[in-house]
Amino acid sequence: MPSLYENSEKIQRALLVAVDTGDYDCESSMKELYDLVKSAGAEPVASMVQKRDKPDSATGVGSGRLEEIRDFCAQNEIDFIVFDMELTPTQIRNIESETDVRTIDRTMLILDIFAIRARSNEGKLQVELAQLRYLMPRLSGKGKEMSRLGGGVGTRGPGETKLETDKRHIRRRIEYLKERLAEMTDRRERHRERRRKDGIISVAIVGYTNAGKSTLMNTLTQAGVLSEDKLFATLDPTSRALKLPSGVSVMMIDTVGLVRRLPHHLVEAFKSTLEEAADADIILNVCDASSEEYRLHLDVTNSLLRELGCTDRPIISVFNKCDLVEDPEDLPRDRGSVHICAKLGKGIDELLAAVEDNLPVKLRRFRLLVPFDKVSMLSELRAVGALQKEEYTTDGVLAEAVVEESLWHKVKPYELN
Repeated sequence: MPSLYENSEKIQRALLVAVDTGDYDCESSMKELYDLVKSAGAEPVASMVQKRDKPDSATGVGSGRLEEIRDFCAQNEIDFIVFDMELTPTQIRNIESETDVRTIDRTMLILDIFAIRARSNEGKLQVELAQLRYLMPRLSGKGKEMSRLGGGVGTRGPGETKLETDKRHIRRRIEYLKERLAEMTDRRERHRERRRKDGIISVAIVGYTNAGKSTLMNTLTQAGVLSEDKLFATLDPTSRALKLPSGVSVMMIDTVGLVRRLPHHLVEAFKSTLEEAADADIILNVCDASSEEYRLHLDVTNSLLRELGCTDRPIISVFNKCDLVEDPEDLPRDRGSVHICAKLGKGIDELLAAVEDNLPVKLRRFRLLVPFDKVSMLSELRAVGALQKEEYTTDGVLAEAVVEESLWHKVKPYELN
């Protein structure tokens, strides 16, 4: 996958192009494409939109508009063109032949950003798998340079073309990546199973990209997660423990952000990451309250959560960046939602209270006086993280504990009024 910039000195200049067929909100999609190009480290110079019933099969846009694109690129030193749609190899070849400018589509752009952002081994493998799955069906459109005889003794069959060899190599690589990722998925599942066995409650932070999920994660847990005003700043899941005001410990999980029209094979590639959210006891759907499209952003996330089968657990709408909304009356309001500013730490107490209200177990705080011959019970409370305070006195151990319903009967005889 070609990088969008060759060196750190010259910022690549991009022309954005869209074909508005009326199938989606083209203006909003182009705004998002603008942000994607910025996130990739390039400069969006201008945009062109053509209304058509359907994209031209040869070049996406009409011949007249393609001439305009060619002339604009020549006059404005455009380094690459990015189309807000998925292009075929033939379309890319025809556009590049006419304009003499490198051309990519929306999916290639997102894959490029993913490649830049991936940090963990699993994230890098997921990105490579998505890239190869995208490249595989497009090899046949690469032209004459892909039809040369490969040659080589013992590595390629007699008369096998380079195209066939490349496809065979990519298929092998795809299978290898799938096996490696399956191993990592199994390992993560074992970790999840251990958390369930140990009674650890998990809370997943999901939502549209650049909604402030990583900032919220850092505010809550000091996790040190990369937090930037860029799309897809976080690709790799991060888990950190958080102790709630009641004393209950939960596992917070940060996940990859979402965008509209995210290609299906990209969702597939990152499914194992998103399954962290599917397995969580509570889900925080974070969105940017200052965005004019906050409702769409919530719907995109909720749609994916339904696909993952997450409708049977609490989903709390968390409206972030509320400090950017001038009039409080304009703040979005949903039933059970919370308003916060993760960057400034505002509304965090209300958010934690909402999490506690939706915990899968019923909790109660007890003040106890435990006789010395019964202190083994305190060890049990300590093991499950329920013991908050303890002080040795002449009459026994004074303690405070936050206990779930199944243990109430054990501590009730030692409760202080």
